[in-house]
This record gives sequence, C-alpha cells and structure tokens, in this order.
Amino acid sequence: MPDDAMRTFMEIDKYGLRHSVNSLNALLFALMLAKNYEEVKRIFFEFPRTYGIKPNIDTYNRVIKAFCESGDLSSVYSILNEMDRKSIKPNATSFGFWLEGLYKEEKYEDVSKVLKLTDKYEIKSEVIVYNVRIQSLCKLKKSAEAKELLEEMLCSGIKPNSVSYTQLIYGFCKERNLEEAKKLFEEMTERGLKPDSNCYFLLVYFLCHGGDYETALKVCKESMEKGWVPNISTMKSLVNGLASVSKVDEAKKLVGLVKQKFKSNVDVWNEIEEDLSQ
Repeated sequence: MPDDAMRTFMEIDKYGLRHSVNSLNALLFALMLAKNYEEVKRIFFEFPRTYGIKPNIDTYNRVIKAFCESGDLSSVYSILNEMDRKSIKPNATSFGFWLEGLYKEEKYEDVSKVLKLTDKYEIKSEVIVYNVRIQSLCKLKKSAEAKELLEEMLCSGIKPNSVSYTQLIYGFCKERNLEEAKKLFEEMTERGLKPDSNCYFLLVYFLCHGGDYETALKVCKESMEKGWVPNISTMKSLVNGLASVSKVDEAKKLVGLVKQKFKSNVDVWNEIEEDLSQ
C-alpha cells in the first residue's frame, strides 16, 4: 500500500511528530515492497533536502537495492560517491545487494571490480558477501562455481554458516546433482551446523523427485524428530515412492509416525494408510 505509506509520511507533523531518518527509511521500504523503484529514487533525492533529514547507512542500502533490482547497476557508483562525501562508509550489506544485482545480469567483469572496491572500503570478506555470491551463482545454475567459493571461504579461515550450505544444496538439487547435495548436507552437519526446516524440506522434496526414497525417508525422519514435517504433497510423494519400491512396511510406519506426532490432516493420512493396505 505505497499510497498509504506516502500519505502517512506526509502527515507525520500533524501528530506533533518530526520527520526522521527512520520514517524516511520506512517509506522507502514500503515502496521497495511495491517495487516502485522510480519513486524510491525520487524520494531519496528530494525528501532529505525538503524535510531536513540526514540519510544513514540503511537509507543508502535501500537505494542501492532499488538501483540493483531495477537494473540500474552503474548508478550505484554515484551513490558510493555521495556516501564518501557524507563520510558514510558502505558495509557488507551494501556490497551484497550490488553483487547480487551484477550476478543477476551476469556482469562478471563488474563483479571483479566491485570485489576490489571492498578492499578499498576495508570490507572484510564476510560470510554475508560470500553467501550472496553463492546464492547468485546457484540461481544461474553454476553451483559448481559456487562450491568453489565455499572452499575459498574455508581456505581463508572464514566459517560458512547454514545459509551457505543450504543455498548450495538447493543449487545442486535444482541441477539434479543429488549426490553432491547429499554430500554437502552431510558435511554441513559434520561441521556442527544445524539445517533449518527449509533445508530439510527441499532436500526431501528433490530426493523424492530423484527417486532416492530411502535417503529421503532418513532425512524426513530426522526432520520430524525436530518437529518439522514436510508439506502433505511431499509426504504423499515419499509414501507412494516407498510403496513403489516394495517398501510398503516403511511407508506404513512413516504414516503411523506422522499421525502420532502431528494431529492435523488425520483424515488425509487415514485415506493414504488405507490405500497402502490394498
């Protein structure tokens, strides 16, 4: 509701409040959600002067994101120049948005230039920057290259987090390289990193689609022990898959476990259980 957000911002003074950088950032955020990038740019250039507001790092990062999502990547240089003039130092988030945009447009030469700029601004090779690069390469179906970044992190003494691994697992799953995805999942847990529910769900989903029902069952049970059950569609795929490879008993046990632990969709599970008995 960008119009309402704009109206609220304009009427702030009626309630005895002053326009602030927080209210400006909130307005920019609302416009970003609406993907009204041109309005984001206009407000950024006009409102600070009109309302006497000093933009902060969050303001600049929202605008950088707007430029990147709208494909106006070269304009980020001008934003950095303004930040320099205002003595506001960009952070890892600033460069993360920029790199994500460059990868999306497959401007790899510019990626190298921007990475060199991180040295100029003394931005350490933080996990957030690596994760953006890993995610971006995986989206381009370049998961092998993304994995090289993971290895680069480890060699540099930078500890990847669960997000790093989840993005790689998803990337390899989408490229139907389930063996690599399984290896990464195992490596992730061996390093003491805890997969979140999304990681478990996507792995079970793709393992089922790849016909590896035994591994999918193992991962699914581990997920359920943590209180996370994949959606009904994925679970039906797993149960039916197990039955299709003559593992009806395992399928029945899984249904029984679901009914025991989770009380929702009982009628659906009863129906699935009946089908298995036929």
